Amino acid sequence: MTVTIDSDYIIGTLADLVRINSINPSLAADGVGEAEIGVYVADALHDLGLAVTTYEMEPGRVNVVGCLRGKGDGRTLLLNAHMDTVGVEGMTIDPFAAEIRDGRLYGRGSQDMKGSLAAMIGAVKALVDGGVELGGDLWITAVADEEYKSIGTADLVKHVQADAAIVTEPTDMTLCRAHRGYIWYEVETVGRAAHGSRYTEGIDANMRMGRFLCGLDKLEQALRQRPPHPLAGPPSLHAALLQGGTEISVYAAFSHLTLERRTIPGETEAQATAELQAIIDQLAAEDDTFRAAVQATFRREPFEIGADAAIVQALAPAMTARLGREPEHSGMTFWTDAAILADAGMETALLGPIGAGLHSAVEWVDVQSVLDLAEILADTAVIYCR
Repeated sequence: MTVTIDSDYIIGTLADLVRINSINPSLAADGVGEAEIGVYVADALHDLGLAVTTYEMEPGRVNVVGCLRGKGDGRTLLLNAHMDTVGVEGMTIDPFAAEIRDGRLYGRGSQDMKGSLAAMIGAVKALVDGGVELGGDLWITAVADEEYKSIGTADLVKHVQADAAIVTEPTDMTLCRAHRGYIWYEVETVGRAAHGSRYTEGIDANMRMGRFLCGLDKLEQALRQRPPHPLAGPPSLHAALLQGGTEISVYAAFSHLTLERRTIPGETEAQATAELQAIIDQLAAEDDTFRAAVQATFRREPFEIGADAAIVQALAPAMTARLGREPEHSGMTFWTDAAILADAGMETALLGPIGAGLHSAVEWVDVQSVLDLAEILADTAVIYCR
């Protein structure tokens, strides 16, 4: 069954969403959060006849959840998109103009991921306009904070449960079945403060951090030479933030490094931590003045789903019907909220529109791919929720 989407409505909704500033306040000092865009989404879903609930996790940080009730004799499906965006510093276009040129709509969040959110709303409108009664419930979830710590989806799974979920992160219209996770680490090397002239007394923590960084560089190169995950690629890491010392004529008593380790399905935090600890242990064995400690501070798990999963099997024919070809299966190097939904017991896959410029100076989304996504989501709901 193919429903009829309202192209003008979807494009208008996308433009409206891009014009609303929803910069994540955890990432930019001028970030306003999701309160305003949350009102817009809640009103749109309410106007379509959905039961709508807004959850506030922190002041100005909200999730909007709408439910299109089914007959109660089918499987339930959850569609997910985040409302927050990264900041606009350095952008070379008007981030909130939502200008359309050559089939592309430009602006911050256009692909990541307000195009997806507009498609989700448009998919529900198509079902409502067509008088389609699903067997199971269809949940539309617009969440906060995916760009930082995902407090939105972490809270969402406390309130909503479905048999399956589709996270509409931008996948360039490929059917994404895997992505990497990440772990944030803090590493500190300890020295001894002394006057810059007293080399017999001072121990330079910055120099010792340099030794650790040399070992870290070797580990990073080794990670990318390991057998990659067939969809998500190899593991990796990078040294993100570095700080040490107090003033120029004093030996640094400490040096502090924040690093990020990207993990692939099958890797564990214990394994990743052991690799970092091995560098420290080797350096301490070579020099008894070398002192360092490593601690994991935050993590998100990698994600993977099999090709035979029911939600994948429902998405595939809907994509084939709309795109005129069998879907390409893919994996993503970035992390998404799919891992949280899957961990909560929902079969989860990812599908999102074509575009470019995520987190960069010029961001755009291909308008036709947003319309394609809306129809695919609606048809998938019909197939899956029967």
